[in-house]
Amino acid sequence: MDYLYSIVVYPILYILPAYVANGAPVLFGGGRAIDAGRKLWGNPIFGKNKTVRGLLTGILAGSLVGLAESPVFPYMILVGIVLSLGTHIGDLLGSFIKRRLGQGPGQSSQIMDQYLFVIFALLLAYPLAHTPSLYGVVFILVITGALHLFTNIAAHRMRLKAVPW
Repeated sequence: MDYLYSIVVYPILYILPAYVANGAPVLFGGGRAIDAGRKLWGNPIFGKNKTVRGLLTGILAGSLVGLAESPVFPYMILVGIVLSLGTHIGDLLGSFIKRRLGQGPGQSSQIMDQYLFVIFALLLAYPLAHTPSLYGVVFILVITGALHLFTNIAAHRMRLKAVPW
């Protein structure tokens, strides 16, 4: 049973703030773009889909999940905040790179769209300790790909996203 907990259950509980932080902008985003329409080398810095409201609600939602987990895992208050920040740093970096490559908002880039947010979340939270085991991190990476695909298709079908990726 410890094996199941350390490889599946704890990693899901640990990464949950990042998942919520990544999904919240789809529900609560919109409004003013973070880059305010400014361009770098002829392309938007991040694009119109990266909004101030999406960033703030994502960080807040992920942090609230960490707070909700804190009665069982007291360290998750801080870890939840850092995971949420890392999520958005990774997401913004992915958008920045995609814009430099000439890809428009909403264009798919599997690695950057599915994994950059979770990789940055894990990297930023790593110094705080309590990181899942190596097998747990591998599980997070594997399930992230599947969950990202499933949740994006669902959001598209619910008309929350214009594209299913």
